Order: sequence, then structure tokens, then C-alpha cells
Amino acid sequence: MPGADLHDWPSETAARDVALLTETVREAGALALSMFRTDVRSWTKAGSSPVSDADLATNDLIRSKLQAATPEYGWLSEETADDSSRLGKPLVWIVDPIDGTRSYLAGRDDWCVAAALVADDTPIVAAVFAPARDEFYVAVRGQGSTLNGAPLRASTGTGFAGAKLAGPKPLVERLVLPGEANVQPRIGSLALRICQIADQRLDIAFAGGQSHDWDLAAAHLIVHEADGRLSTVEGETIVYNRPELTHGVLVAAGCDRHAEIIAYFRERRQARERGA
Repeated sequence: MPGADLHDWPSETAARDVALLTETVREAGALALSMFRTDVRSWTKAGSSPVSDADLATNDLIRSKLQAATPEYGWLSEETADDSSRLGKPLVWIVDPIDGTRSYLAGRDDWCVAAALVADDTPIVAAVFAPARDEFYVAVRGQGSTLNGAPLRASTGTGFAGAKLAGPKPLVERLVLPGEANVQPRIGSLALRICQIADQRLDIAFAGGQSHDWDLAAAHLIVHEADGRLSTVEGETIVYNRPELTHGVLVAAGCDRHAEIIAYFRERRQARERGA
């Protein structure tokens, strides 16, 4: 992850923003949990993606809290119409009010509230709260990441044999990795899937194409601060707060294993090109 330009996030406001984000995400998680497993109204929006009154209520709470305290910051959320003025803001909140809405509506516990503050193109503070599991992840750039206050560190080592792997089933089924990975059940929330790299419940996590900034930004920082990496399968860095919000196939893992995965896919691509 490249170094963010933090000149617009001076030390006297950093502590305020960290506290503001964590308190807001915790309150939003409590609101979402209060509506969980109730007869909440839901419907399908563009792209066959589900949305519910809980998503909108959580979004409204987060937006009101964050924008009231930081009106000069930009705003990007899955449940708010995009405002291109964010592109000119050096600091932007990126929010997914409920990541894993399908799981939420199905009564499963693999959903969360995810939010990050991004400086230029890089997350600098993040919070991911899975209230149905009582799991609260926090990260601040350069200060590490925690789960319920305990420091996190991604799994070390290399190799794929026995590595705990999760991702979209069609993607995982067509992957060809040397050795036999230990494929885990799919996790409905992409943010939680990536965060489980940080807490070692997973060794490798894939995201299919069409993930968005709001799915990734908070979990990205949490993994990075736990000595893990998230990138495209070509090893390209993910940048945020751009006009194009979608991303292709991504992979997350501890630093050493991530480097090995990127090298493996690069070698396969080069072999295909030589054979063309």
C-alpha cells in the first residue's frame, strides 16, 4: 500500500476522527442488530443486489454522525447516490452500512458494518463491526489493527497446501493452485472475509470481480496493518476514491504467502503468453 499523503489529517484531528469512526460504527452496528431477524422490508436494486430498510437506516445514522462532525470531508456509500465532489476532497469517508445484506436478510451472522477514512487514495483509519458475532475490528495506519482490542497478525509462511482459503465458489472451483488448499465455507460479507486474513481464521481470501470501494477500504487497512496484503491477482495496488468504483479479481493473504500467490499467477500468465 503506498504511503498516503496525510498533510490534511493533522495530529490534532487524528484522535478525534478515530474516536468518531469507531463510536459511529459501533452505534450503527447496534441499530442494525436491533432490526436483525425482524420483518424488515427489503427489495432488489440495480444489479440484482438486495437492500433493506436496515441498510438505509444504518446509512442515515452513519452519514448524519460523520458529516455533522466533518462537513469538509467527502462521502461515498453504497446506499447514497454518488456525488462527484468527493473526487476533489483529500479526505473521504467510504462506508458500507451493511456488508453482506443477503446474509443479514437470511438471518445469518456473517454481515457487518464497514467504514474507512481515506486520504487521497489510501485508507488511514478503519472499523469493521460484526455485531451478531460481537467482533469489532479497528485499524489506524501505522498503528496496527485489533479485534476486540487484541492485536492482529496475519498468518506467516508460504505455500498453498492446507492453507485455509475462502472466496466465491465459481472462482475457487476454477483456480488451479499447487497443493491442496483447505477450502472454507463462503463468507457472505466480503469485508469480513478479508478481515479473517488479519485474525488468521483464513490464510487466503479471494474476491470476485465487481467488488466496490465500500466493500474493501476498511478491511484493506485492517489486513495491511496486520502484516497482510490485498491486491489484484496481478499484484497491482488498489486505489480508492476514483471515478470508477469497481475492482476485478483480488487476493488477500499474509505478506509472504501473498507474494508467492502473485508470483504464481504471474508465471502462469507468462506461460500462457509464451504458448500463444
